[in-house]
Amino acid sequence: MFEQITDKLDGIFKKVTGRGFLSEKNIKEATREIRMALLEADVNYKVVKGFVADVEADAIGREVTKSITPGQLLVKIVRDRMVDLLGGSRQGLSVSGTPPTVILLAGLQGSGKTTLAGKLALYLRNKGHSPLLAAADIHRPAAKKQLQILAESLNISFFASDDSAAGIASGSIRHAREKMLDTVIIDTAGRLQIDDELMNELQEVKKASAPNEILFVADAMTGQEALNVASEFHTRVTLTGGVLTKMDGDARGGAAMSLKAALGIPIKFIGTGEKLSDLEEFHPDRVASRILGMGDIVSLVEKAQEAVDFEAARKLEKKLLKESFTFEDFLSQLHQLKKMGPLKNLLDMIPGLNKQLKGVEVDDSGLGRIEAIINSMTRKERLMPSLIDGSRRKRIADGSGTSVQEVNQLLKQFHGMQKMIKNVSRMGMPKGFPI
Repeated sequence: MFEQITDKLDGIFKKVTGRGFLSEKNIKEATREIRMALLEADVNYKVVKGFVADVEADAIGREVTKSITPGQLLVKIVRDRMVDLLGGSRQGLSVSGTPPTVILLAGLQGSGKTTLAGKLALYLRNKGHSPLLAAADIHRPAAKKQLQILAESLNISFFASDDSAAGIASGSIRHAREKMLDTVIIDTAGRLQIDDELMNELQEVKKASAPNEILFVADAMTGQEALNVASEFHTRVTLTGGVLTKMDGDARGGAAMSLKAALGIPIKFIGTGEKLSDLEEFHPDRVASRILGMGDIVSLVEKAQEAVDFEAARKLEKKLLKESFTFEDFLSQLHQLKKMGPLKNLLDMIPGLNKQLKGVEVDDSGLGRIEAIINSMTRKERLMPSLIDGSRRKRIADGSGTSVQEVNQLLKQFHGMQKMIKNVSRMGMPKGFPI
């Protein structure tokens, strides 16, 4: 995500770095290019105007110390202002003093509300809450069934009825109280902001449910147009926050950089992939760092803590010390890596790596092929890779839908990894060796 704006800003900062000092002239030149980069990223023009004015005001007259370059100083100024633009600090969900907390989802049809409802329910359950998914979209034929399937797949409570949308909303809250569930997530019908009938229905749902949160769900790839839609929703029902879906497909970042500044509502979550676990809290400082190509180590560590089985990691460390790393162990590590989300998103969180990998196609298909190859091995072959001769390699390739060359490449890489582990083990494993 944000590839387009990240590349543009990186080029601008490099030009400034080549200057001996920051003058009003080169600041004006840089901010003119920043303005163009932001507009090309589909950031709202009023937001761009205010942002550039703030950067100029901060930069002009600032002295550059010997320890930093003009480019580094400008990066800091832009980052600080971008954090402010994105909302300053993380704003979590409002919680009701008397359960249940009610979260109402609103937005255009096709923005991903129903899937977001499932992602949000999973997120809340992982935080120790007991959510209820309520199907208040009475217009899209498959909406109720889709939400029910999501609820069943997650083993999360579900509520639906043949009542009106407002009736379903109030009924779901009564149901949550009876079942002692502490959160109700109400999925509503997608609607156009010009559709008075459906907007009136949304107002009725709000009146019936008295929600603690009204979250506007927007497809990030719609860019600045999401603002126009959100503005009308905000006028009619007073939004409390936004969620940007499909951020993994957004190379521009216009919606993310415009929503808070233009409407005054904080972004609370971003959807980063197709899996139900691909939902991230929105932290303005971390997102600003990602936009500027600085990575996001804090979020990466948090994802690792959620995905990694530390008991299994300790067992694996003991195996490494005994030089007995097998394909079974490799497969286990692969499963934990996949739990952390799309590989491209993880690599973007590592500072500087996105620049080194520029032009390199990075996706999860390679991990899928590796997993398929290992799954096509017998248990004995996984534990003793030395058994895998030519005929076995052909069988494994056929069974995994890959080529013998790919199987050979994986075996070669694996043997190299085993040699490295042996060398490290003989030298003594460093304390706290990362698995």
